[in-house]
Amino acid sequence: MYTVREGKKEDLPAILELIKELALYEKAPEEVTNTLEMMEKDGFGPQPVFGFYVLEKEDTQRIIGTAIYYYRYSTWKGKRLYLEDYIVTEKERGKGAGKLLFERVMAKSLEEGCTGMMWQVLDWNEPAIRFYKKYSARMESEWINCNLQAEKIKEMLAK
Repeated sequence: MYTVREGKKEDLPAILELIKELALYEKAPEEVTNTLEMMEKDGFGPQPVFGFYVLEKEDTQRIIGTAIYYYRYSTWKGKRLYLEDYIVTEKERGKGAGKLLFERVMAKSLEEGCTGMMWQVLDWNEPAIRFYKKYSARMESEWINCNLQAEKIKEMLAK
């Protein structure tokens, strides 16, 4: 019914559309500033910084999901797989497709010698939280996410 495979450069337009679908679901469509050119360079250039899987519906070969990941290093735990985005198009949720994709990423973490994997979920995304709890995922509440945008970094360093 579904197939999971490594992502290819020609998959990127469909992946960017899924990313935009996720941003809309997360009530932040204006936050997506990534481009196909950036994704090609960052995923398939001389120093790739991310990898991804695609989830296809077998009867149509249409991409209906993706899992985008990269590696991070924890000084406490060592090499970790970070699941940046995990997306299954809304119409296909609840049919087992997401389980297949998520378990492929779990297997990848072991294949690459990672000590575990990490990701984030919005506190209001109850369907996703229920899904992750099926895997006994630990939900942390004491950490606060922080970020700086390039414009702000430039501004601060110019002072």
